[in-house]
Amino acid sequence: MAQAERVVLGRAVGVHGLRGELRVHYFGDGPDNLARQPGVWMAEPSHENAGRRFTVVAARSGRPGELRLALAGIETPEAARELKGLLVVGSSDELLPLDADEFYWHELIGCRVETQEGREVGVVREIWATGAHDVLVVEQGGGGDVLISTAREIVTRIDPAAGLVVVDALPGLLEDPAS
Repeated sequence: MAQAERVVLGRAVGVHGLRGELRVHYFGDGPDNLARQPGVWMAEPSHENAGRRFTVVAARSGRPGELRLALAGIETPEAARELKGLLVVGSSDELLPLDADEFYWHELIGCRVETQEGREVGVVREIWATGAHDVLVVEQGGGGDVLISTAREIVTRIDPAAGLVVVDALPGLLEDPAS
């Protein structure tokens, strides 16, 4: 059985109360994936696959966009304050199932991107949330990045199992504006 992938679910932004609850700004559409984690890793942003593991004792609603986490062994505001700024990383095994046409961001990182005609574009390096449509940051083989909207008119196929994202190369999408 393959080991679950670690997924960044939020960032510790502060402390709540006198018992050391951590205020966590959650990433994604809501707090559910973070709230259902039995344990989390608290990790530096540049080392998200490392970090110290904590058992989640409780997860409660907080300010808008936040969840309050009580972690085993963190029982004072001072102890919680030491975790401020760290990423909250969970297990992909605990994520809610999605519909067939939905994907978690972590599933797309590392996927190769090609046009409908089979032209290699590059590899998904990261994804930006922009409000309307997320944007794939695609690292090209020859250097540089290309930004591709995830609008359905542009991204025509996503197959994380095959490590593939197919895009419709609309005029101007992949051309170098300097040429």
